Amino acid sequence: MRNLVRLGLLSLIVFIHCSHAQVKKQSTSLSLGDRVLHLSEMNAKKAVLRFDGQKYKEYIKNGPRNYSAIVMFTALAPQRNCHICVSASDEYTIVANSFRYSQMYSNKLFFILVDFDEGSDVFQMLRLNTAPIFMHFPAKGKPKPSDTLDIQRVGYSAEAIVKWIADRTDIQIRVFRPPNYSGPMAFIMLFAIVAVFLYVKRNNLEFLYNKLMWGVAAVLFCFAMISGQMWNHIRGPPFIHKNQNGIAYIHGSSQGQFVLETYIVILLNAAIVVGMILISEAATRKNDVRVRRTMAVVGLGLVAFFFSVILSIFRSKAHGYPYSFLIK
Repeated sequence: MRNLVRLGLLSLIVFIHCSHAQVKKQSTSLSLGDRVLHLSEMNAKKAVLRFDGQKYKEYIKNGPRNYSAIVMFTALAPQRNCHICVSASDEYTIVANSFRYSQMYSNKLFFILVDFDEGSDVFQMLRLNTAPIFMHFPAKGKPKPSDTLDIQRVGYSAEAIVKWIADRTDIQIRVFRPPNYSGPMAFIMLFAIVAVFLYVKRNNLEFLYNKLMWGVAAVLFCFAMISGQMWNHIRGPPFIHKNQNGIAYIHGSSQGQFVLETYIVILLNAAIVVGMILISEAATRKNDVRVRRTMAVVGLGLVAFFFSVILSIFRSKAHGYPYSFLIK
């Protein structure tokens, strides 16, 4: 009988202790109003809120929420050697500041950053093994696949992030970039150098009628345009891409490209142009027959080989393209 009484008292003590712990746990959890208030106070100081694992669970994972959150998962520590993360963070900060100082600003959307060294448990929780990653956490429900920004397809420029946010939240943000005077200053310096050069050479301007100089300039301009330099300027793609299989130099889709890829395309087109020049010169020059034949053969080989290489790259990007030459 005594044993039963002791067992009952012990069970009652355990029950009271567990109930007290549960009540204490619920009391320490912030209410929805307190969350919004704390986020608004933090947002008044900084446009991008840096969260660790604990803050992520409190303000993002735990519900309920009546606000959306754009979270950038990144690795900004220098030892991580993630150059893409740094440039993507700059674009992300531009978007956050643009929203903070716009008329559309409200406590319905917050911009949050989770660094790997500060919230590695969050990366493990979400099974993230790359960076940077932009995710949208809606006010209701769980994130869908479309709530993750496809950096490989659209890039990570501020304009691309703003368009993606508009699709997910119906909040239109106008990008306000800080003034950058490097472009105008470079143009003024170039104009001044050209003006001084023309003034010094004012009595000898025959070089302006040099067809070779203008031809080289035109070809270089064409190289820059057909390689995708303007696309890089608009979209801001990464230089290369690191994945589980190694480093990717060529983008796997026709909807995207890397900065290094444009340089490769320039070199391939330049090799094809050199081959065409050799073929043309071999037909017009009156040199030794052997020299002309060598020039023609070398030029033909350059054109055939490098055209096959650039066509192979195009086949790898435009899946289903049926034609190939020499190299598949």
